[in-house]
Parts: sequence; structure tokens; C-alpha cells
Amino acid sequence: MRFFRRFKDLAVEGAQADYYDKNSRDHRMEEIKEEAKEVCRHLGDGDSVLEVAMGPGYLSIELAKTGKYKVTGIDLSRDLVAIATNNAKAAGVEVSFVQGNVCNLPFPDHTFNFIVCVLSFKNFKEPAKALNEMYRVLKPGGTALIMDLNRDASKQAMQEFVKGFGLTGISASIAGIIQRNGAYTKAEFETFITESGFKEHDIKESRMGFSIYLRK
Repeated sequence: MRFFRRFKDLAVEGAQADYYDKNSRDHRMEEIKEEAKEVCRHLGDGDSVLEVAMGPGYLSIELAKTGKYKVTGIDLSRDLVAIATNNAKAAGVEVSFVQGNVCNLPFPDHTFNFIVCVLSFKNFKEPAKALNEMYRVLKPGGTALIMDLNRDASKQAMQEFVKGFGLTGISASIAGIIQRNGAYTKAEFETFITESGFKEHDIKESRMGFSIYLRK
């Protein structure tokens, strides 16, 4: 993952997008609901939310189910945008899903109250540029939340993480290695933050990763 990330941002298309959708639906929904609760803790009625690299869109859909927020999702993958749009329609909620690159967000300055990015930041080719784009489209006083893995997490913790996606045996071991090697360390994240417009941040660590709160 780290090797391919040097050349371009990584998108999930075709059969991989379908698998990502099914796997999320089958194995991650409870976790996604908890993530949605955490985002809601920082929102007020009528706030605008952007999910960056939203994949099949389930977190955005959970937020939209509250009926309190204006929710937008963006992903590099055209196939995932189509899948997320269909998922929102099936759930009976309104979410604006668009195709685009985090390093060139197609939104005006000061558009969103809150930005969330879950398990995708490690895929971005230019992480500091991605942070600066998030900063640009946030309203003054807004918050960005990045939840991702920690390359310094133990091998056991990472294998437990991938087992949560329904993987077992050698598949879990290989996926754990790939995810761990592709992730950033806390020190790397702090370097990216210093290269961005964000001046205030809080990094909360877990066994497998971080929740990074960035305030404008």
C-alpha cells in the first residue's frame, strides 16, 4: 500500500467496491453506528457534515438518519459513489455523494461545520495537502476527525482488527500486515499537522489506532 500510494491516490472500483460494500454491511455496522454517535457529539442541529472517502456511505447514512444535519460524502471511486447513492436511497435518507479527490475538494471555502474520515487517510498520496483542503472547506471553529490505524500497533492488535472484517487464518494475517505497513505513526501524523493550517489538535490513542481531532 505504501509503495503504490507514492504514485497515486488509491481508489476502490469494480468487484472490490462491491466486496467493500458487502463486507461493511456484514461486519462493520455496529462499529459504524458508534462512529456516528461520536460525530454527533460534536454537532448542532442544522450543521453541515462532510465524510471524506466515505466508501459505501454507511456512516453518512447513519448521520442522515437523525434528520438533523446536511450530509455530504466524497470518494475517489465512481463505483463507490454509485453504491453509496443506492444505499442512501434504500435507507430512505438524503445524502449528497460526489466523486472527487480529497486533495482538490470541489467545495467553496468555509462550507462544512464538521469533517470525518474513517480508515482512509492512509490511502492519500499527499496527506498534508489533504489536511489543508479539509482546513480550507471547514467553517471557522469547525472540527475535522480522522480515525485511522497506527503503524506502531502490535501485530496481534492489527490481526484482531482485520478479523472484525470477517477475515480468518492466512487471509487475516496477510491483511493485517498490509494494513499495518500502510498506516502512519503518531509522529508522522503530527508532522502532517504541522504542515497544515490546523493549529489545535488532540490525538486519542487506542490499541489499534488514533482518533485525531483537528480544530480550525
